[in-house]
Amino acid sequence: MSEPATVDTPLKKLVGDKTAKALASHLDLHTAGDLVYHFPRRYDERGEHTDIRSLDVGEQVTVLAQVQRTAVRPMRQRRGNLLEVTVGDGSGGVLTLTFFGNQAWRERELRPGRWGLFAGKVTEFRGKRQLNGPEYVLLGEGGDGEAAVSDDIEEFAGALIPVYPAAAAVPTWVIARCVRVVLDTFTPPDDPLPSAVRASRKLVGLGAALTEIHRPSSKEALHQARRRLKWDEAFAVQVTLVQRKHRAADWPARPRPARPGGLLEAFDARLPYELTAGQREVGVEIAADLATPHPMHRLLQGEVGSGKTVVALRAMLQVVDAGGQAALLAPTEVLAAQHHRGMLDLLGPLGRAGELGSAEHATRVELVTGSLGAAARRRALGEVASGAAGIVLGTHALLYEGVDFADLGLVVVDEQHRFGVEQRDALRAKADQPPHVLVMTATPIPRTVAMTVYGDLEVSTLSQLPRGRSPIASHVVPAAEKPAYLDRAWRRLREEVTAGHQAYVVCPRIGDGPTSDEEPPPEDDNGRRPPLAVTEVAPLLAEGPLHGLRIGVLHGRLPADEKDAVMRSFAAGDLDVLVATTVIEVGVDVPNATVMIVLDADRFGVSQLHQLRGRVGRGAAAGLCLLVSEAAEGSSARERLDAVASTSDGFKLAELDLEQRREGDVLGATQSGHRSHLRLLSLRRDADLIRDARAEAIILIEDDPELARSPALAASVAALVDEDRAEYLEKG
Repeated sequence: MSEPATVDTPLKKLVGDKTAKALASHLDLHTAGDLVYHFPRRYDERGEHTDIRSLDVGEQVTVLAQVQRTAVRPMRQRRGNLLEVTVGDGSGGVLTLTFFGNQAWRERELRPGRWGLFAGKVTEFRGKRQLNGPEYVLLGEGGDGEAAVSDDIEEFAGALIPVYPAAAAVPTWVIARCVRVVLDTFTPPDDPLPSAVRASRKLVGLGAALTEIHRPSSKEALHQARRRLKWDEAFAVQVTLVQRKHRAADWPARPRPARPGGLLEAFDARLPYELTAGQREVGVEIAADLATPHPMHRLLQGEVGSGKTVVALRAMLQVVDAGGQAALLAPTEVLAAQHHRGMLDLLGPLGRAGELGSAEHATRVELVTGSLGAAARRRALGEVASGAAGIVLGTHALLYEGVDFADLGLVVVDEQHRFGVEQRDALRAKADQPPHVLVMTATPIPRTVAMTVYGDLEVSTLSQLPRGRSPIASHVVPAAEKPAYLDRAWRRLREEVTAGHQAYVVCPRIGDGPTSDEEPPPEDDNGRRPPLAVTEVAPLLAEGPLHGLRIGVLHGRLPADEKDAVMRSFAAGDLDVLVATTVIEVGVDVPNATVMIVLDADRFGVSQLHQLRGRVGRGAAAGLCLLVSEAAEGSSARERLDAVASTSDGFKLAELDLEQRREGDVLGATQSGHRSHLRLLSLRRDADLIRDARAEAIILIEDDPELARSPALAASVAALVDEDRAEYLEKG
C-alpha cells in the first residue's frame, strides 16, 4: 500500500520525475497540496458542450467537441499533406484542427462522430477559427458522446469532466490523471474552520470539499464543495483585515481637531463655488476622524471630476490649523505640478506665507519632485524641515532620504493604485507617530472589492458631480469595418478646434526606445501589428488630417521640465491638440479640452478608458470621446468598448472591469509577484458570501484577536494570505 500523501508531499514521489518537472516548470505546482488546490476552471458535461462561438482568438482553450469531417490536401510550400479536421459542439460553432505532415493514422483515429477534448491556442485563418496541431484525447467510440470511455482516460468517466487551467506542455487530461493519483492516497489536513462556523453556515468538511471539487459525484456535491472552498478564501482575507483594523484601533496618533477662525474657515469663505452635499458630508466624516487620538485610515473614492481634490485640501488645512503638516503623494510629476498650481490658485493669499499680499495666518505650499534644481531643492527642503511649508506636494521624490518633516500629521495618496506598498509605507514612516492617512482614487471600486481589499479602511464615496460639469458623449469608431468613420472623427476634431476648443489624441505606446510602465509590449502573441505610438502618430497627423493645427507631444520619457512646459502650453491654449500616452490619465485638468480620440482603444482596460475620457467635458462645453478600434464586431474586445461607450457610470464599468480581469490581482498578487490565491472566490458573484465571512470574522476576532485558541485556523489563514499578501494588506 502506498504511503499516504499530505499537502507537503513532493509531487515527484507521486507522479514521477518527468511529470513532476513539467507541473513545476509550467504551472508552478510542486507538492500534493499545490496540485489538490489547483482547481478545475470549469466542467464540461456531455450533452452541454462548450460554445465554440464564444472563443476568442489568442485564447488557450480546451474544448469538448465532436468530429464532423476530415479532409486531406497537399501543402503548397513544402512536401507532404495537411490534415484538416472540422469539429463542432452541437451549438453551431465549429473549429478547424490542422495537422501538418503525412499522418494517415491520425485521419483514421479522428473519425466523424467521435467526441474528444481538444486543447490548443485559437488562431484565425481566412475568417475561420482553428487550432494548429492541438493536443487531444478521445472519449469513446460512440457518436453521441455517451459511450464507454477507455481505461486510459478513466478520469473522465463521470458525467462532469473537469477542465483545468493548463499549459501547452501539460494539457488538462494530464493534470486530471495526476490529481486522480494524488487523491487516491491523499490525507487532507485537519479542518481549520471552527466547528461552530461550519455548523451555522452549513459548510461541508474540508476533506470532502477537496475530493468533490476534482471528482464531483453530482452537481449538488460540486456546488457544496465550491461554496466551502470559496468560504475559506473569503474568511482568510476577512480575518486578516479585521485583525488589522483591531490592532490599528490601539495605535496612537496626534489628534488634529478643527480650529475656529483658522485657515480652513478662511478657505471656505473664499471658495468661488458651493461645495456639493457629498463634499460637505465627506468633509464632516474626515474632520471627525482627524480629531481622534487614533490614525484615520480612510479611502475616498469618487468619479472623475467629483471634487476629491478640494475635499483633500480641506482636510490638509485642518491639519495645518492644528499645527501639523500635510503631504500629498501624486503618481506623476505632471499631476504633482498640476496639484501645486491648482492648490495655489484655490488658496490665493492663504498659500503664500511670507510673500507680499499674503493672508495673516497663511501657510506655504511646496512642490518636491526629482527634477528640481539643486538650489530650488535646498530651499524647498528647508521649508519642509522647518515646518514653514504646511502643505507639501510631490512624487516619489518625497520618499527619498533627506526629505524631513517638522510634524507630518496627514498623508494623502492620490490614485493609490499607482503606488507600491513600500512607497506608501516609506512616506508614513517619516512621521514620529502614525499620521492620519487618506487614500484617493477616481477608479470606482465595486462594493465587494472595497470589502475585500479595503476592509480595514472606512470608505467615503463622492457620487455627485460639481455644478458646471458637462456630459461626455462616447462612441466606438470601427476603423477596420468603416474607414470613413475614422475620417469623420478627424474632421470632428477639427470642428472643435475651429470652435475655439482643444483636443487629446491618446496612443497606447510611446514609440522607439525602451518600454516603460505606461507602454505595452510592441506586439502580442497573436501576431497583431504593434500598438500605435505617440512618436509615430503625431507627425502623420501633422502632415495629414490635422495639418495646420498646433500639435504637442506628451509621454513619460520626456524630461520633467519638457513635460511641464508642454502641459503648461496646452493649459494656456497655445496648443490645439495634445498627442499623448496615458500620462494624462489622472488629474490633468484643462476645461477647454472637449474632444478625445483614443487610438487602438481595445488595448486599454475599461477603467483606464473611463479615466481617460474624464479629461474632456471639464468646462461649460460638452465633451466627446471617440474610441477607435479594429476589433471585430461581436468580439469580447469590441463588446468591452461598446459597454464603455454606453454608460458614463463608473461603478457599472468597475463591475464590468472586475468581471473581465483576474480578480485575484486585487489581493496584491501583481505587486508581490506571486500566483494569486483567490482561486474560486468571485468578488462580483460572491458578495453575500464575503459579507457573511466578514461578519463571522468580526465575531471571532473580538473574542480571540490573535487566534491563540485556533492555531489550525491561524496556519490556514497564513497559507491562503501568505506573508507578502499579509504585508500588502497590513500596510494598506
